[in-house]
Order: sequence, then C-alpha cells, then structure tokens
Amino acid sequence: MLDIVDEHDRVIGRAPRAEAYARGLRHRCVFVLARDAQDRVFVHRRTPGKLVFPSLYDMFVGGVVGAGESYDDAALREAEEELGVSGLPAPTPLFGFLYDGGGDPARSWWSRVYEVRCTLPVQPQPEEVAWHSFLDGAELSARLDEWEWVPDGLEAYRRLLARAAE
Repeated sequence: MLDIVDEHDRVIGRAPRAEAYARGLRHRCVFVLARDAQDRVFVHRRTPGKLVFPSLYDMFVGGVVGAGESYDDAALREAEEELGVSGLPAPTPLFGFLYDGGGDPARSWWSRVYEVRCTLPVQPQPEEVAWHSFLDGAELSARLDEWEWVPDGLEAYRRLLARAAE
C-alpha cells in the first residue's frame, strides 16, 4: 500500500502500488545516492521486469515510500535492499521536489533525495539490478549522454549537481 498525496505532499488516501501506477496517483518516492569509500557513485541498470523504467540506468537506489512509512525509513530500507547490505548508516537527507513526470501527470510523485556512504561489499538484488558498478564523477558525467537513464533519477541528479554548484 502507498500513501496517495496531493501537490503539497499531504496524504489524501491510500492505494495498492499497482493501482497507484495504473491510475497515475501521486505518491512518494526516495532517491539515495550511494557512494563508496573512494567517493564513487553506485550506478546500475534496472532489470527488464521492473514495473517502472525497465532496463534503464540509474545513479540512485531507492523506490516508493510505503503507506505510513517516513521518507527517512524508506531511504534506509530501499538502500539496504537494493545494495544487498545491512547496517548502513542512516542516509543524509539533501532536498525534496515534486517530480512532474516529464510533463506526464500520470507519472508525478513527491521525491526526497538522500546520500549515503556504503563501505560494505554490495550484493544487489538480482530481481532489481541487472548490472552495477561504482563510477567516479568523470565516468558518470561521460555516461550521462551515452546511456538511457531513468528520467526521474536523471532529474534528481541534475538538481543535485545544480545545488552543488551554488
């Protein structure tokens, strides 16, 4: 179950995940930028069976926030699940934004962006992650125009870069 929220991120109802996606109901999502001890970013390609954005690349781990779950709890849960680790420190919240679905209101969700340091060996879930690697900033930048990225993650990353440049 997911909390359904309005344009101000106030809960207005609940719905099963499949229904929220099928009906384009606005919900909540977390993005966690995972960096290793060398400050490289965990990058992965989603599996073809993913409900949203199958087979695309992403520089974040994360996912939807469950009904009644806090953003912070969801960020830690999703990071540990997707990286295949336990015992991560609590991800640091950076900012939030309303993803507008790239102009598609059926793909609009409230998003919170986090960062976490992962010094543990990762074992990503095979049902979630088809390929993964840690890329340094130059490698990641070089791939931005080469690979097909999940649009919400790409928007979150561009916002993150813009904030860092301020």
